[in-house]
Amino acid sequence: MGRSFGLNQSEAFLAYDRNLVDRAKELRKNPTPAERKLWDDYLCRFPHRVLRQRPIDHFIVDFYCAALRLVIEVDGEIHDSEQSQARDEQRSKILQSYGLTVLRIKNAEVMGEFDRVCETIAAFLDTRSP
Repeated sequence: MGRSFGLNQSEAFLAYDRNLVDRAKELRKNPTPAERKLWDDYLCRFPHRVLRQRPIDHFIVDFYCAALRLVIEVDGEIHDSEQSQARDEQRSKILQSYGLTVLRIKNAEVMGEFDRVCETIAAFLDTRSP
């Protein structure tokens, strides 16, 4: 399952690199404007618990809903390059190896098409709710 070398593992939690915990805390304190909007205006009241800046494997994901096995990544312009897209694809494959669905949303979508973004996320409630 994934690249387990150097990861904290237990039956209750997905494997994660404990060296990322402090960085994740910092990212929680300083979200991007799109992350803040998605959290404040939608995910903080989502019907299932959503964690912000959660270490999984050797990554920190923007949002994670364990009940739906859903990772939500809010991507800025830096993710538009070919090299970044290749890294993101590899990262998504590793996360999917844990049985997770990875939903990638662009910052511009959060800021300009917020209702549609919320509807896309809400669709997972119908298909994946426990």
